[in-house]
Amino acid sequence: MNIQWFPGHMAKARRQVTEKLKQIDVVIELLDARLPLSSRNPMIDDIVSGKPRLILLNKADLADVEVTEQWIRYFKESGMRTLPIDALSGKGVNKLPAYCQELAADMLNKRKEKGMQARAVRVMILGIPNVGKSSLINRLAKRAVAQTGDRPAVTKAQQWVKMGDSLELLDTPGILWPKFEDQMVGLRLAASGAIKDELLDFTEVALYALSYLMHYYPDRLLERYKLASLPADRVEMLEEVAKKRGCVMGRGEIDYDKAAELFLRELRSGKLGPISLERPVDWEMEHPIGKPVSLSETE
Repeated sequence: MNIQWFPGHMAKARRQVTEKLKQIDVVIELLDARLPLSSRNPMIDDIVSGKPRLILLNKADLADVEVTEQWIRYFKESGMRTLPIDALSGKGVNKLPAYCQELAADMLNKRKEKGMQARAVRVMILGIPNVGKSSLINRLAKRAVAQTGDRPAVTKAQQWVKMGDSLELLDTPGILWPKFEDQMVGLRLAASGAIKDELLDFTEVALYALSYLMHYYPDRLLERYKLASLPADRVEMLEEVAKKRGCVMGRGEIDYDKAAELFLRELRSGKLGPISLERPVDWEMEHPIGKPVSLSETE
């Protein structure tokens, strides 16, 4: 399966981001805590180069806590400030304004030294679709100012949102890169719900996720589907899911697509428990240079 998705509004958003950066003091990069580097747009480094940046690991409640700690250390070693949050419940979000003020300290001091009037720190929030940008903005604003949804590409335009006198946030549509050269990245994004389901082969994505869980989280599968032992391979595991979820047609035929869809919905909603879909060690093995595929490598 070759996963590709780059709606027209995303290309426009990329141009707008570049234009607005001159007005921005701090960039907030919102990632999915379950798959931080796969949910990180590799074009962002080039676009926002030189701007103070804070990385937020959203949906931390759905991720494996121990693996999230590994990612925090990973980013720290790269010189990046990182904060795990859950935008829906608000956990960790209250720390965000202070982090932004700290990152913008040099700018604020320079304005003060020049006798310029104090102003709010201007923050741009960037992230791929369905990573939780609108939920974060609504949480910070303490009101519904940004449209939210459980499907990708809900936000279609940029908007400024004032957070009292200290912060001004710029929301942007989610931006994916035009081509997934690394299909493992595409599979992880698909498993997490970042790509429209209409574009997916549910069975292939589910088989990938099942293989990962059989390796790292076998107990979760045994518990969730009430199995005495794991099957020999991922196809048999999907068949077990189908049997447990009533996805068996006449003459005992397995409805693989329906079973795969149900499994992915359970995975995404956290019904299998907190699960991370990638780890620093996995990424470093797949990408020896230790960073996402660059823009030049994807064009």
